[in-house]
Amino acid sequence: MSQDSKDLVTPITRRKMFKSKNKSLATLRISASILAALFIIAIFQPFFYTVDPAASDLTLRLQSPSLDGALLGTDALGQDVYSRVIAGFRWSLGIGTVGTLLGCLIGITLGVSAAWNRKRLRIVLSRVIDIGISFPYLIIAVTIVTVVGRGFWPLALTLGLVCWPTIARIVYAETLTLREREYVTAARLFGIGSIRSIFTHILPALRPTIQVVAAFTFAELLIAESGLSFLGLGAPLGTPTWGNMLNESRLYMESAPWMMFGPVTAIIVTIFTANLLGEGLNAREHSRSTRVSQ
Repeated sequence: MSQDSKDLVTPITRRKMFKSKNKSLATLRISASILAALFIIAIFQPFFYTVDPAASDLTLRLQSPSLDGALLGTDALGQDVYSRVIAGFRWSLGIGTVGTLLGCLIGITLGVSAAWNRKRLRIVLSRVIDIGISFPYLIIAVTIVTVVGRGFWPLALTLGLVCWPTIARIVYAETLTLREREYVTAARLFGIGSIRSIFTHILPALRPTIQVVAAFTFAELLIAESGLSFLGLGAPLGTPTWGNMLNESRLYMESAPWMMFGPVTAIIVTIFTANLLGEGLNAREHSRSTRVSQ
């Protein structure tokens, strides 16, 4: 390629990179803002209620949505669907957050330990990670919840204990690359210990990757929680969760279809926003890597 062609290509490439960067940044900001708003709803949910979500009035059962009464209608027990959807935010987002944090803690610990050690410990931990990935975590979660029982903490801890293998595999592969970097090798030659090197060099470099993986894991756990609650294995009966509400709405899909619109919309919006956040973080990291390589 001639020098003139290079001079023409470079500005075009730079403009494309600039547009891609702005697009990913806008996606990241929008998704982060929406997710922050959803967490605010979950934390301060009593302020968003129109009525008590647990209150029932059989004289108001199966009323259609209206601006004068129930915004999203009422269910078979006369409970306000809108208030119950709002109440479901704390349950679903709380379980997704606790499960993601626990899964990341286990996955990062095992992934970094397996990649950093060159001896038998690496082989053992690698096999543990491979075995964990080979089992469908949703089936394991169903088995554990069936034995342990329903409730917020049993479900959150169960999902956290079964979602770590994918995180560990990604962290393991990334750490193998990072440990061969020149600054990490130099730190070892200067006598810096393994623990200090991991916390000083490895974990900060893993932060962008962990953020992306955590966002996608959070979305997966929201789906898993809703599925388990729909099957009757998550929240206790009567607890206002999106999965429970979908399960209850099955019998009234023809006579009261509005019973499922609220929880379905909440699930779609939350999962889509979490995935969009992951895509934005991934695009930002890719943009940074491209800029550094140039």
